[in-house]
Amino acid sequence: MQIILAIIVGAAIGIAAHFLVAHRSTRGVVIGPALGAFAAGLVWMILTWAGVGTDSVWLWLSMFVAPLVVTYPVLVMLSRMRVAHDASERARLRIG
Repeated sequence: MQIILAIIVGAAIGIAAHFLVAHRSTRGVVIGPALGAFAAGLVWMILTWAGVGTDSVWLWLSMFVAPLVVTYPVLVMLSRMRVAHDASERARLRIG
């Protein structure tokens, strides 16, 4: 049941990352929170299956670290790819 806490924290970190990364208009609003929730939930699940109990600080720390390590770089990469793609399309179509 504590995995729900990890998913909620991961989604909140994903929302924060969405607003911190530049060019947020080039990607969807849900990508950041969904990616953060997925990363936090996945790491929580893997650690509990590996035998780490809820009394361990590593399990609780993982729900903060995993979304940061995954979400921020992915959002930066997606934004850069979209900006570069849009620029190449504008050049190809000879638009402004």
